[in-house]
Amino acid sequence: MEKLYYSISEAAGILGESVSLVRFWSNSFPALLKPRRTAKGNRQYTASDIEVLKQIHYLVKDRGLTLEGAAKSLSADKASVSNSVKAIDSLKSIKAQLIEIKNSL
Repeated sequence: MEKLYYSISEAAGILGESVSLVRFWSNSFPALLKPRRTAKGNRQYTASDIEVLKQIHYLVKDRGLTLEGAAKSLSADKASVSNSVKAIDSLKSIKAQLIEIKNSL
């Protein structure tokens, strides 16, 4: 069962990045990311926020775009970026399954 909210450290773990980078991206993309805050002020991300973070990660880290370029890409053609991220996630899971099968032989 999927969680309703993820802490910033869980979001960073999903992305494989540091907590400070996730916090920086949250501050850099206020129109796209609006994490909920706890009473203590900690950020809590929904599953849709995690998807947006994955898209930002893809554009900035994999494609090498600047933050401004990533924002333009997301505003211009979010569906294309989303499909690319989903395809990469599927390929990563297939690769992990194949490695697991190889190791079990």
